Amino acid sequence: MSTHTTDTTTPARSEVVEVAEVAETARSWSAWAGRASGAADGDAFGRAPRGWALSGLLAGLAGAGAIASSMAVTAVYDPALEGDAVAINEALGDQVPQMLAFHLLGMASAILLLVFSAGLFRRLRAAAPADSIAPLVATFGAVGTAFVLLLGTGLDTEFIFAVGREDLVVPEAAVFFNHWIGTIPWCWGLLGLSGVALFPLSRAGGVPRWLGVVGLLGGGLTLLLGVSPLQYMAGMVAPLGLIVVALGFLVGDRAFRGRA
Repeated sequence: MSTHTTDTTTPARSEVVEVAEVAETARSWSAWAGRASGAADGDAFGRAPRGWALSGLLAGLAGAGAIASSMAVTAVYDPALEGDAVAINEALGDQVPQMLAFHLLGMASAILLLVFSAGLFRRLRAAAPADSIAPLVATFGAVGTAFVLLLGTGLDTEFIFAVGREDLVVPEAAVFFNHWIGTIPWCWGLLGLSGVALFPLSRAGGVPRWLGVVGLLGGGLTLLLGVSPLQYMAGMVAPLGLIVVALGFLVGDRAFRGRA
């Protein structure tokens, strides 16, 4: 009597089981990757730090302080000293604290503006249409204004501790310096581009509508003043506009916190 053992393992069924196991493993990895990607997106967008917006707020405050400090350097605008370079130079020697405040606040504003411009670009690019140039325009406006502030404070190191002393500075040069700090750091016209660029993005849903309107009005006025012969008056408007826009991104951009 012969004994016959029958192999009940079906090759086709084994292959099906193996394919099912591979598919299950693939689904598990896919789910894990999706959770990891979502976490990364949350870190990059949903919980993106708003330090750049705070930098913009501080830049606006420092910029306004720099404008006010330069207004306090009044020697060259004093009617009693008009045309008298020697007397103007002597008077500037008594206004060193105001000039120091102007320099420190102006440079702080320039540095903070650069941080703000980087964060603004990231925020706008994340919500703008792929072919939109608005994020770049807004960024260039802020960066350009930062360099204007850098140039506006650029002569301080040469004059602040020399004015009032004819052995260190020619009186006519001191007169020029007073005109410089009373004009160049006020030329915030380029920042108007940053404000105006928000408007088309607001129409496309990239920023809150109210923020786009504020940017259009404030930025438009800043641009108009900037291209006029009274361009220094842009410095009276732009820092205030920057404060409002930065506050908007800092505390009033809640609907877009998950996007940038």
